[in-house]
Amino acid sequence: MAQAMRSNSSVVSLLATDGKPHPLQDAFMAVTVVLGALAFTTAFFHNLHLLSSWAGLIGILTGAYGQFISETTRERFLLILGLGASAVGFFLGMAHGGLFGGVVGG
Repeated sequence: MAQAMRSNSSVVSLLATDGKPHPLQDAFMAVTVVLGALAFTTAFFHNLHLLSSWAGLIGILTGAYGQFISETTRERFLLILGLGASAVGFFLGMAHGGLFGGVVGG
């Protein structure tokens, strides 16, 4: 016999399948997406390589840990988008001068 669909009276965000709050996971997700967007956009400016490489590196690290502790599909989806943008920003920042490019070392 087919089960009747339950209507959920509380507002549940898209793809948050368990209906529980995940503040730590959501914080890692938000930080990763913001750092990914920052790294991606600044990577296209050659003189901002320090910002794009550091934002990308931190975004990769927060995204990796966020993936480790994530519990819903929504979190994983946005973490992957943030990780991809962070990686692109990190690699282009490294190609334009790196993490310390000209500041340390000579």
